[in-house]
Amino acid sequence: MPFDALTELSDDVLMRRQAQGDGEAARVLTRRHAPRVLNLAWRMLGDRDEAEDVTQEAMLRLWRAASDWQPGRAQASTWLYRVASNLCTDRLRRRRGVALDAVPEPVDGAPSADQRLMAADRAAALQAALDGLPERQRVAVVLRHLEGLGNPEIAAVMETSVEAVESLLARGRKALAAKLAPDREELGLDR
Repeated sequence: MPFDALTELSDDVLMRRQAQGDGEAARVLTRRHAPRVLNLAWRMLGDRDEAEDVTQEAMLRLWRAASDWQPGRAQASTWLYRVASNLCTDRLRRRRGVALDAVPEPVDGAPSADQRLMAADRAAALQAALDGLPERQRVAVVLRHLEGLGNPEIAAVMETSVEAVESLLARGRKALAAKLAPDREELGLDR
């Protein structure tokens, strides 16, 4: 089947084809899901190289799970987010002794120098504020506000209830607002 035709297939069909040895199905799944997994990992870890490692490991685990995949039981995207967030949490726990200054800040690709500097300051402030959140609040906030998942999807990723997700989001947003409040004007957050 041509690559373009494969892109129209559901994740469940692609997983079945992948389990049968279809490398093109694996490539479609990777192109479909790896960028969002990478964004989640980057936001959680603040390090592009580590985020790429987590993304690669999550995708490898998806490929290995193909033969046991049960259509309709879980969405591939939800499964991947759960695996990636767990891998990130493990890495964060291992590096607790690392100073915040040692973690590289995400780089923004805005066109002008002023815009790049302002965006970098905002990104650094947001990343620092996210880093200060408890891990479960950080996962919930990143999945909701940066990855655009709905509360039921987040609940599935985090293996908790929708009500718990709502509580995590409320506490996370409140904590972020408090952490960012002193620098709101300087960061241009009031504009």
